[in-house]
Amino acid sequence: MKLALDTMAGVPLNKQLAHQLEQMIRSRHLRSGVKLPSIRKMAADQEISRFPVVEAYGVLAARGLIRPRHGSGFYVTDRFDSSAHAGGTDLRVAEEESSHILSQFASTDDRVKLSSGFLPAAWRDVDGIAQAVRHVVRSDAANLVDYAQPQGDPLLRQHLSRHLASLGINAQPQQILVTHSASQALDLVVRLLLKPGDTVFVEDPGYFNLFGLLKLHGVNLVGVPRRATGPDVEMAEALLREHRPKLFFVNTIFHNPTATNIAPQVMFRLLQLAHQHGFTFVEDDVYADFEATPSQRLATLDQLERVVYLGGFSKALSSSLRIGYLAARPDLIKPFIELKALTSMGGARIVESIVALLLERGTHRKHMERLRRRLAQASANAVTRLRQSGWEVYEQPSGGMFLWACVPGVEDSAVLCDAARTFGLDLAPGREFRPNGEATPWVRVNVAAASDPLVEPFINAAGRLARGT
Repeated sequence: MKLALDTMAGVPLNKQLAHQLEQMIRSRHLRSGVKLPSIRKMAADQEISRFPVVEAYGVLAARGLIRPRHGSGFYVTDRFDSSAHAGGTDLRVAEEESSHILSQFASTDDRVKLSSGFLPAAWRDVDGIAQAVRHVVRSDAANLVDYAQPQGDPLLRQHLSRHLASLGINAQPQQILVTHSASQALDLVVRLLLKPGDTVFVEDPGYFNLFGLLKLHGVNLVGVPRRATGPDVEMAEALLREHRPKLFFVNTIFHNPTATNIAPQVMFRLLQLAHQHGFTFVEDDVYADFEATPSQRLATLDQLERVVYLGGFSKALSSSLRIGYLAARPDLIKPFIELKALTSMGGARIVESIVALLLERGTHRKHMERLRRRLAQASANAVTRLRQSGWEVYEQPSGGMFLWACVPGVEDSAVLCDAARTFGLDLAPGREFRPNGEATPWVRVNVAAASDPLVEPFINAAGRLARGT
């Protein structure tokens, strides 16, 4: 394979490699079905490290130009538009990512969604929400017909400011923007702070909705392995020698999907790297309310200098009351407000008023106290059942909604997903939580869903795969 990589050029090797291979594929010099050299062989042939090859292949896979086959390698696909501009956003990628997202909402049968990102309705405070709705509707008719202020309800922002203060984050109400959801907050960050071709670091595994959003905007994703104590700092340092990311997206507490927390010493080192290399963290803290005793966040240590902090209420409160928020430096908040007003006008006044009332009355706090106890018991039970059946749990969680688990000897969790369907369960393959969709033995387990009686027979049957029985 004739490639011309220039180590002295100002273009990173991964981009040179991806560009040249893309040109060969689009020009039909590499035809559909052709197997590319393995990562190891490509690196050896080009006399480069494996990192640029991994990233180049990941970019080509994200653009639909090649497809990995587990245990076999990478093959040129026939699913691309030869008239498309090289480097442009591949709409098929967006469609594939959206299929993962839409699968969460499918309700065509009674299958237990074992990898769901939601809590069951029975675990929500329906009565408390209903009382708040009635009060808000009766107290002010404008709540039924008017927009909220673009920056968000002032009372709600005061409550959010106090909440952040409990985490040690000094964010005044004027530094907080209320959004329709945490997902909208992420979208605003991507729109305002990134442009097509920019590079960001994301956690591997991580939040698949985020990966789809970034790919839709033509942003290059570089995965940093997530360990039990947070992002792999040594790998991040190595990747920073080859990349200049603008942003690094992280879950600090109860990471999705591993349910791990970033250790304080890792936070310190990550912030040092941010200052040395000039990038900003986007701290997605949507699971903050699941933590009984507040711990440090990146924003606690940094005070929003190189951190944009995101939160939300949909996970624990209600998926219908879509409220999120972001906190940032004063110089960033005004552009965020203007972008929100431009793309979605104001928020839903009635929803913001309901959430503000739930916070003011302490209804949400009491609900979370009950929910944490229930989740802790469900998590402990799930860990016990999994381990007794031969499964491996990545890390004993200290709270939150998820477990990250695998069956020893099963290399691709898609095998477990096929088995789950025979038991009336929906289980998402772990590859959906990886930036470039590589196969993995691991799966995300929702501990609330795991308490369903239909789940235990599957856990036992899957565990027998590890024992070879």
